[in-house]
Amino acid sequence: MPNIFTILNILGILLVFTAGMLLFPLAIAVYFKEGDINAISLSILIGFVIGMLLWRGFKKQRGAKKKDGFIIVTLGWVVISSLSALPFMIHGSIPSFTDAFFEVMSGYTTTGATILTDIEKLPHGLLLWRSMTHFIGGMGIIMLALIIISLPGMGNTQLYQAEGNPGQGPGSPKLFPRLKDMIIWLWGIYILLNGVEIILLWLGGMSLFDAICHTFGTIATGGYSTKNASLAHYHSTYFEAVVTFFMFLGGMNFVLHFYVLKGLWIHCWENTEFIYYFGITLVLCLTVSGVLWFDGYYGSPISAIRYGSFQVVSILTTTGFATDDYLKWPHLAQTFIYISMFIGACSGSTTSGIRIIQWVLVVKYLNSIFLRFIQPRKRYIIKINGVVSDTDSVTIAICYLMANIFIVFGGAGILGLLSEMNIVSALTAVMATLWNIGPGFGDVGPVENYALISAPGKWFLSFSMLLGRLDIFTVMVLFYPSFWKT
Repeated sequence: MPNIFTILNILGILLVFTAGMLLFPLAIAVYFKEGDINAISLSILIGFVIGMLLWRGFKKQRGAKKKDGFIIVTLGWVVISSLSALPFMIHGSIPSFTDAFFEVMSGYTTTGATILTDIEKLPHGLLLWRSMTHFIGGMGIIMLALIIISLPGMGNTQLYQAEGNPGQGPGSPKLFPRLKDMIIWLWGIYILLNGVEIILLWLGGMSLFDAICHTFGTIATGGYSTKNASLAHYHSTYFEAVVTFFMFLGGMNFVLHFYVLKGLWIHCWENTEFIYYFGITLVLCLTVSGVLWFDGYYGSPISAIRYGSFQVVSILTTTGFATDDYLKWPHLAQTFIYISMFIGACSGSTTSGIRIIQWVLVVKYLNSIFLRFIQPRKRYIIKINGVVSDTDSVTIAICYLMANIFIVFGGAGILGLLSEMNIVSALTAVMATLWNIGPGFGDVGPVENYALISAPGKWFLSFSMLLGRLDIFTVMVLFYPSFWKT
């Protein structure tokens, strides 16, 4: 049976942590003297009181089991999202708990899907909090909380693996003997990347507040903006170039960033997944840009590259920023954008959904099967980063892809019934939330939002976002009766 006291104890820690994070938007609300001060203050009080009661009221037990990690991570994300929704509800900017929960779950999972029709009406404190959910969720809520509030005997390794944090993935090396040291390094790199982008956007003329919020949505590959028109509001080639570059960096395995900082660039070009990531990104950007130019949609090749590359990288890295409505593009360009939704970026990055390494494993496995028909007696091996990949890695990759296919098509049917959506909109809404992309096609395109979806539909998509962020298996095992029997 699960360690109930340990689970409640850690949930209390997470509530206290969330209340502490709310102090940052509270400071901004006080600075701008807007009407969100009371809403944020009351939310902090609620989170702190309930959190302290759970933290101090339930004594932790050492040696948390692996199943406890699955429960803590899944419930932890739900509990934190529930508290994080309160400032929007209490303030009245998102009066419905369903809508507020959807918005913050979208933020924490770095999906970027929104129900807001006028983002610019939000006060600065709530705008910052909305973007901070990207910053916190991008690298993983649970482990950040347990590092800041450092407690022994919490089963950190189980929680880290269950949450699917950056630095993980097939072939990702263990940088340090202690897990905590590695996580601190990865968080340090994450903060450094955020700091550099903030400075670059600010120096380019963006206000410091907007630079911070857009950066939080970039490195975390989330996509929340402070403007209704997203980055298109600025009409700036410079801003788009900076954001495109940092979206690409956010899609890399963060272990590679560590090597780059150490001057070991060669590790990037020895990494199988990065080579495919770089190549696929380059090919898709050139292809979509070429289609846009030859079709005459944009008057110059520079404009075609500017808009085509930005949108490809945004969808490929599951960020979801938009600078143009790609639903108005030629059908061939839209097709490649649609394909980008399926490909994804790198494992061990801040992106979610299907990753390139899973496609590489499956394609290499299929290739080995075909070759066996030609030379049945020859033994074919699959290598990743120059190392022979074990059978389990291939099996998990195939199962993961199959699970995604079943959930997308099954989920589209459910969402269509819950919200009376057409099949294209329902299908891409599930894809965009399950893979934490944000915008889709049809009624949930880049210039639309998710406000039209029914309340049951929003709860279903919120579950879909959590499912995608925790890589499906962490959540789905909780629905197996055998999980609770052992």
